[in-house]
Amino acid sequence: MSKTATLATVRARKNALSGYLFISPWLVGFLGLTLIPILGIFYLSLTSYDVFTPPRWIGMRNFTRMFFEDRRYWVSVRATLYFAFVAVPLRLFFALMVALALNTKHRMIDLYRAVYYTPSILGTSVAVAVMWREIFGFRGLINSLLAGVGVARPVAWLGEPSTAIWTLILLVLWQFGSPMLIFLAGLKQIPEELYESAHMDGAGGLRKFLWITLPLLSPVIFFNLIMQMIFGFTVFTEPFIITQGGPLDTTNFYALYLYRRAFESFQMGYGAAMALVLLLVVALSTAVVFKTSARWVFYEAKEGKG
Repeated sequence: MSKTATLATVRARKNALSGYLFISPWLVGFLGLTLIPILGIFYLSLTSYDVFTPPRWIGMRNFTRMFFEDRRYWVSVRATLYFAFVAVPLRLFFALMVALALNTKHRMIDLYRAVYYTPSILGTSVAVAVMWREIFGFRGLINSLLAGVGVARPVAWLGEPSTAIWTLILLVLWQFGSPMLIFLAGLKQIPEELYESAHMDGAGGLRKFLWITLPLLSPVIFFNLIMQMIFGFTVFTEPFIITQGGPLDTTNFYALYLYRRAFESFQMGYGAAMALVLLLVVALSTAVVFKTSARWVFYEAKEGKG
C-alpha cells in the first residue's frame, strides 16, 4: 500500500472517530433509554414478574392470556381505538380551521394566536385534568350553566358511559394549539402568488383550499397526523385523573389499563407484554401512514425534479 493510501486511510479513520465522538451523547441515550429498555421489556413479557420476586419464565403465556382470556384487555383496545379515531381527526380539523382563520393580517392577530395557543402551553398536566374534572363534575360549571337556563336535573357527565369519553375528547379538542401552530407555520410557507394567480383564473375560496392549500400543506398534515396518532394510542393522564377509567371501563384506555396491571396489580410481566404490543401497533400504524404518504403527500422539490 502506498504512503498516500495509508495517509488517506488514517485520515478517514480519524474522521470516523470524530463523528462517533460527536454522536456519542445520542448513542448513549439511545442505548440506555431506548434499545436496552425495549430488550428488557421483551424479556419480561415472557416471564411472570411481580417486582418482589425474580422473574419466572413462562414463555408466551402472557400473550395467550391477553388475547384469549382477558376480556378487559379488549374493552381497553376498543375504547382506545374509538378515542383515537374520533379525537385525532377532530383535533386536526379544528387546528387547521383555526390556523386558516389566524393566517391573516390583523392588528390583534398576535394576541389571538397567543390566546388560542395558551391551553396547549399547559399541556396534558395534572392541573388541567383536575380542572376539567371539576368543570364536568356533578356540581360543576357545566351543570351550573345548564341550571341557569332551566335544566333542573344535573347531568352526570363523568358517570354516564355515553358521555364520559366525550368529556375527554372535548379536552383534547380544547388543546389543539400545538398542531394549530404547526399548521400556521406551514401556511406561512405557501407563496401568496399562487393564490393571486388562482384568483385571476376565477377560482373561489373552496377551490383555492382544495387545489393549493391542501396539497402544499400535505407534508405538515402528514407530520401532525403521525404525532397526534401516537398521542391517541398512548393517552394516559386525562382518563387517569378525570374518569379513572370508568364508568364501566368506557374510558379505560390502553395505557391506563397497562399501568393498572403493571403498577397496581404488580403484574409486570403482563404489563411488559401489553407495552410490547402497544409498541408494535404504534410502529405498524406509523409504517402504514408512511407507506401511503406517497399517494397524498406533495413535496414541491420532488415534483419540480420530475
